Amino acid sequence: MKLIDIGYGNRINSDRIVAAIGAESAPAKRIVSSAKERNMAIDATCGKKTKTVIIMDSGHVVMSAKEPSVIDK
Repeated sequence: MKLIDIGYGNRINSDRIVAAIGAESAPAKRIVSSAKERNMAIDATCGKKTKTVIIMDSGHVVMSAKEPSVIDK
């Protein structure tokens, strides 16, 4: 298990990541909206602007304030 930093002391298991996408696209916004409705959204931005949406294999959607290029496996 390899934990990667997604900002502000938050870490996630890189083995469980399906995709990490930019948050500004319309599909990313729909994914976040749907996850919030299903109570599967995790906001790890600490009040900052969401820059990356990380989709996990469990169906959870994690929002990070780091750029997608910085979040790597």
